[in-house]
Amino acid sequence: MLRRLVLAAAQNRSIERALTHAAPTRAVVDRFVAGRTVDDALRVAGNLVADGLLVSLDRLGEQVHDADQARVTAQAYRELAQAIAAAGLASSVEISLKLSSLGQGLSDGDHDLSVELAREVCAAAKEAGTTVTVDMEDHTTTDATLAAVSTLRADFPDVGCVIQAYLRRSLQDCRTLAEAGARVRLCKGAYREPASVAFTDRHEVDRNFVRCLRVLMRGNGYPMVATHDPRLIAIASVMAVQAGRAKDRYEFQMLYGVRPDEQRRLRARGERVRVYVPYGSEWYPYLVRRLAERPANMLFFARALGGRK
Repeated sequence: MLRRLVLAAAQNRSIERALTHAAPTRAVVDRFVAGRTVDDALRVAGNLVADGLLVSLDRLGEQVHDADQARVTAQAYRELAQAIAAAGLASSVEISLKLSSLGQGLSDGDHDLSVELAREVCAAAKEAGTTVTVDMEDHTTTDATLAAVSTLRADFPDVGCVIQAYLRRSLQDCRTLAEAGARVRLCKGAYREPASVAFTDRHEVDRNFVRCLRVLMRGNGYPMVATHDPRLIAIASVMAVQAGRAKDRYEFQMLYGVRPDEQRRLRARGERVRVYVPYGSEWYPYLVRRLAERPANMLFFARALGGRK
């Protein structure tokens, strides 16, 4: 119930305005968001790479409804790819991309603007020597996103995608993607979804995560295990051994600011660990979803608002 209330706040503009202008909020934002600019993002990414970690950079912003704004966003992503290369980070830093930020749904007949622009971003990433993973959003966009990923992979086979374990359809999606040899980031899911399409019980979500993970580990692709849950991390490690996967054939992924000690512990164990690092001014929806994922995050937020560290 608490999680659903917090996710509802992500869509409340009055709460957004209040928190955006509250000075204590900055402490929370700084913990989970690298900064507002590309330079901020690259500085954080460089520090993480120096510690032996991999990085996925996400330029915050979603739900673009104007074609011109979508093109501006695509240009920003192309510039990000160039900046990653110029910083010498292309072998360790990839790009995470939301199709809604490129105008997903702004279609003219058979023409999908977001796919066209995503193709341009993927080309820029390839030229820079890095890769793109397409983020998943709410369930209404799942079919369109998977279709876009399939189209992009025809020219850019290293394009990855995200599957959210709380969706009831995800096990079948994992089977399809594993057979196709895709890079798949498996996470629990962070949007407010109806029970008709998503598991709402935490234990059911965990069970489906394990079922999906087993398919991916046994498949032909590259599993990216996005969780902070110690039990699921342990299960993933065992599954990788059982599937005969070398440590360079899968990776763990965690969010910037969440369990950094565990990120480094796994890295010291020889695991590939990628940190999802968001940046930009449109941080509110992202931050609220992160708070909803873990009670500890909400406690940190409450303490910050109360003037406590």
